[in-house]
Amino acid sequence: MSRHLARVAVVTGLVASIGVSTGAWAAEISISCSALGKEYEICKQGVDAWAKKTGNTVKIVSTPNSATERLALYQQLLAAGAGDIDVFQIDVVWTGTLSKHLVDLTGKAQGVIDQHLPTVIETSRVDGKLMAMPWFADAGLLYYRKDLLETYKRPVPETWGDLTETARLVQEGERKAGRNDFWGYVWQGRAYEGLTTNALEWIASYGGGTIVDEKGEITIDNPNAAQALKTASGWVGTVTPEGVLNYTEEESRGVFQAGNAVFMRNWPYAWALAQGGDSTIKDKVGIAPLPKGGADGRHAGTLGGQLLAVSKYSKNADAATDLVMYLTGPEEQKRRAIEGSFNPTIIALFKDPDVMKANPFIGDLLDVFTNAIARPASVTRDNYNKVSTEFFNNVHEVLSKRAQPEQALSRLDRDLKRVKRSGW
Repeated sequence: MSRHLARVAVVTGLVASIGVSTGAWAAEISISCSALGKEYEICKQGVDAWAKKTGNTVKIVSTPNSATERLALYQQLLAAGAGDIDVFQIDVVWTGTLSKHLVDLTGKAQGVIDQHLPTVIETSRVDGKLMAMPWFADAGLLYYRKDLLETYKRPVPETWGDLTETARLVQEGERKAGRNDFWGYVWQGRAYEGLTTNALEWIASYGGGTIVDEKGEITIDNPNAAQALKTASGWVGTVTPEGVLNYTEEESRGVFQAGNAVFMRNWPYAWALAQGGDSTIKDKVGIAPLPKGGADGRHAGTLGGQLLAVSKYSKNADAATDLVMYLTGPEEQKRRAIEGSFNPTIIALFKDPDVMKANPFIGDLLDVFTNAIARPASVTRDNYNKVSTEFFNNVHEVLSKRAQPEQALSRLDRDLKRVKRSGW
């Protein structure tokens, strides 16, 4: 297993050792960090500070950008009882799936739990035990080009119909001006967890539910969900490039940040990069809630974010836990918010003057996070990955024009009932 991890590290990123002491008394901790956008760099700075403070050594393992591939790697390592990684960066929907391999942090977190967003704390709990600590919060957002909306005299879209119309208008205008590679709207359409988050937003915005409701009932086969998928399918090849069917967060950000799209759906991390000194769209970008499905719809951003968890197989669990508490504490969360636009999970930081100056939109996001749409991970528990995989594969069939929405949702309903047959 150690050889496997080393091979993955070579393929997906660098394993970096950080520390000021390598004496026998010092612990060596390994932590998995995503390399999405600025995540690796910001993570490295945080663990470097902890290593310097404590005299321990930290190895950073960069993991695949694809959430689906990252979860598969984690499951392979943990199922083998491998201690290669002490601290795991996990998605908010993985806690239930991985909980039997994680250390209960309830005792260590007493006194600080109430500082965090309740919606994110709930994703960290399994059977009342805190199996991970919230690190940063996410929700799907709409990015738009302020300058182009002003040029074409269009408001920020309130509904998906508004977005479609404006995307087409601006795209046509820019292409007439000779920009043949310009598109109206880019998002995440690859068959992976990112498509689950996008499609859930479309469906919830039309009043189509959340795939499985809080009681565990499968609700996805309904007309509102079908209408949402029909709308999204209509974008592909018209205002959205067909290549979006293989886009993750970074591919869509690349198109938008190069100045080749008027709208983008992405997570908050993209703000700092869009505002970077080398960005062609610096100071030209605005952020808004994702559009509603219609006049009777709602703004729906999928709740995302990342947690930090300690492996039950860690040989240095106490030091690993100390690292987790440091990285998820207020000082480090504030630094990450300022330097990387990673939204804090500590409520007080949403009103911190320094954080607000670096992220002018941060105050509006507290409501977005509080009302975000949760994926049905808590209710489906160990089966969530199967539920999500069935969902995004069927949605991808619709977007690829290989299935009609009604046909795909009926098949999905049947397949999810088969998964549920033995109970969630």
